[in-house]
Amino acid sequence: MRKLVYLALSLAFACNSSQKATTPIQKKADYDPVPYAGTITREELKDHLYTYASDEFEGRETGKPGQKKAVEYLKKHYVDLGIPAAQGNGDYFQKVPLIISTMPEGTASVSGQQFQIGEDLVALQAPARKEYTADEIVYAGYGIDTPEYSDFDGIDVQDKIIVIAVGEPKNDDGTYVISGTATPSKWSDLKISLPDRLDIADKKGAKGVLIFDGSLYTMILQQYNFMKTRSAGGRMQLDAEEDNDFFYAFVSPEMAGAIAPDLENMESGAAVKTDFRITFTSESEHIDSENVVAYIKGSEKPEEYVVISSHLDHIGVNDDGQINNGADDDGSGTVAMLEIAQAFKKAADDGNGPKRSVVFLHVTGEEKGLLGSDYYTRKPVFPLENTVTDLNIDMIGRIDPKREGDRNYVYLIGSDKLSTELHNLSEEVNKKYCNIELDYTFNDDNDPNRFYYRSDHYNFAKNNIPVIFYFNGTHDDYHQPGDTPDKINYDLLENRARLVFHTAWEVANRDKRLVVDKAMPEE
Repeated sequence: MRKLVYLALSLAFACNSSQKATTPIQKKADYDPVPYAGTITREELKDHLYTYASDEFEGRETGKPGQKKAVEYLKKHYVDLGIPAAQGNGDYFQKVPLIISTMPEGTASVSGQQFQIGEDLVALQAPARKEYTADEIVYAGYGIDTPEYSDFDGIDVQDKIIVIAVGEPKNDDGTYVISGTATPSKWSDLKISLPDRLDIADKKGAKGVLIFDGSLYTMILQQYNFMKTRSAGGRMQLDAEEDNDFFYAFVSPEMAGAIAPDLENMESGAAVKTDFRITFTSESEHIDSENVVAYIKGSEKPEEYVVISSHLDHIGVNDDGQINNGADDDGSGTVAMLEIAQAFKKAADDGNGPKRSVVFLHVTGEEKGLLGSDYYTRKPVFPLENTVTDLNIDMIGRIDPKREGDRNYVYLIGSDKLSTELHNLSEEVNKKYCNIELDYTFNDDNDPNRFYYRSDHYNFAKNNIPVIFYFNGTHDDYHQPGDTPDKINYDLLENRARLVFHTAWEVANRDKRLVVDKAMPEE
């Protein structure tokens, strides 16, 4: 009985594709994407995933042998389909230079007063350079630059070391300047806003950022000591030598006072004359990893690109030898992309290829800090200014325990953050083809999970590229050895993959490029 009920539910929830899979293809002027979506099947998804999330791939940890097997598997799929490499040299692998560095130690001095890294200041990653000096430090307020508020108006921080405070400004009535309400914006959450603060300072030419907050420093110091103990072998990051020599560090109240006794009361842009020096020591090892990038060239607008992304890595093997197979995270997104690519290729072979180019981007290092997508957006294969959207798939094969009994759903995050058109198109496509419940629970700006900032789409969003993040939510097997392919709901994986295909199809084939009507400010 359960098997029959399950089958009935599967058929009821399916995107209306499989029953039309043999429908004759129509003329180019009005061809139907449904038959191509019908080539995305639970059987093929299952076949892929039982290999990709098998013990043979050893949990696909970045830079490890299992990850190398994974990228070869992906490459073979595209070669077998006849989908070319995105890079002009014909290489499917975009090399991503990584480095594993021990937690930095060292010393600093402010006008002759000595301080110790790991006691008086904390650096969570080692920069490329070992020593930095300055004869002045510029106070840059909260380090924020938005349309509503900027600490950088009229300030030149090129080649300067700046110091910033944690938090965000308030009005005299206690409301927040940026939100205009009593509700804080993301800038009040240091964990979420720190990457943006650092990006702003870096793009404005600062060579380093010192961050101070007396109430948080003890917690940050504890985190440093925990990471130093837990990550004795080092912490993975992009190789700074391939990018720049920018650094950041958190300073204690004592060190902040040495820089300027009244630092918090200074005006943004004020320069403090001082003899500053910081010296870093750490050991490092270079790691080679790679993104896998293939594409189908557009028939009418080949210089515009629709990116579909997922991360190819996972967290590898536990200390006790248990393999974290990562079937859902993100084997599900990876195999969905393989099937979506196959569907687009079948359309192209029939003479119905997409008007815009479609890029299939499998990124490395997501589990280590979104490193592969960070590298791609810094050194893109195709120009970011011509990238129309990123549809990012990260975990779409399971059911959130909160959704048990109401399984025909997918969480959508980010669809309305930058482009109203993308959000509306997504809704219309789903209503027309799939009728899945699009759950926006985690799209709320005040969602404490902050998933919008935690997967690879965010590196595109930071560059004003509209995104959608497809996600089934977390579960008890998240980042555990229990995330295995036998626990995947392949009917749901099929339906969700078809939804992404249909959305990508509409974006790639619409007459006009998506309008970005909610762009973030240029930094």
